[in-house]
Amino acid sequence: MKYLVPYEEYTEAKHKVATLPSIRLNTRQLCDIELLLNGGFAPLKGFLNKNDYESVCESMRLADNVLWPIPITLDITKEKAKSFSQNDQIALRDKQGFLLAILSIENVWLPNRAQESQQVFGTGDDFHPGVSYLLNQTSSMYVGGALKGLALPMHYDYLALRHTVPELKAKISRLNWKKIVAFQTRNPMHRAHVEITHRAMADTGANLLIQPVVGMTKPGDINHYTRVRCYQHVLTKYPNDTVQLSLLPLAMRMGGPREALWHAIIRKNYGCTHFIVGRDHASPGNNSKDNPFYGSYDSQELIHKYETELGIKMVKFNNMVFVKDSAQYCLESEVKKGSKKS
Repeated sequence: MKYLVPYEEYTEAKHKVATLPSIRLNTRQLCDIELLLNGGFAPLKGFLNKNDYESVCESMRLADNVLWPIPITLDITKEKAKSFSQNDQIALRDKQGFLLAILSIENVWLPNRAQESQQVFGTGDDFHPGVSYLLNQTSSMYVGGALKGLALPMHYDYLALRHTVPELKAKISRLNWKKIVAFQTRNPMHRAHVEITHRAMADTGANLLIQPVVGMTKPGDINHYTRVRCYQHVLTKYPNDTVQLSLLPLAMRMGGPREALWHAIIRKNYGCTHFIVGRDHASPGNNSKDNPFYGSYDSQELIHKYETELGIKMVKFNNMVFVKDSAQYCLESEVKKGSKKS
């Protein structure tokens, strides 16, 4: 599938859109449109229309029954919505006005965001960062429809580490990698992460793709500039030519099990055969009563349920602990009785 039009068509489109109404996208929307246009969100062809949105919220499937757990929506103000109708076209631009895509409107509607919160996140508690963003920061109306992709959002940092789906697949092909296990993270990698990834490589006979999120993560997380330098350093902990680092411009929702399923689909799109899922994957932490929003292994259970349909194999890990006697990280289940651990 081609996600962006040829350059000649882009030049022609720039002149045609001069009379179209425009929307300047916010940070969340820019992350979403980049993955819509670079192949990361396949099979989506644009922001969800009303039927797909309702189906995804209710059943984790698009209206055509394809598995998709997270609603990818374009929110707009009521004032903007009044000027849009079905079959209209809108120019979508970045914050500086650079043209990215043309949206052909299929629906404009007023969603029930409280219901969406319960269906997608399983809670209305705004201690959950995904719920807080949905209820407090999104505009009240949604507009959905297919996109004509003209250009990807621009970046000025780590360009060699940013890949579209076709680019990363081509790189994997040149390396002649047959099995690829993906590791998702929004944090700096520490020793337990390194141990997990080494074990995953050994267990699957796969090469490793470290694909950290550099879009929107949990509020308070370490900035991506610092984290990328950490990832670059940790590459030295692996044998030569066995690992690749690629940055993912994802806006996380911190949606626990549904989000883990989403992450697996994205890694399948990028050409991975295996996906590491550990304890508390995509967990937002505790709720307003100081209890976890999700069980520690709920994400593993949901992915296991859909693993055959996903077309990517889960590599699951339980809790890792540091064993003082051997000065190394091990699975808690492997620690000998009487050993000191932390």
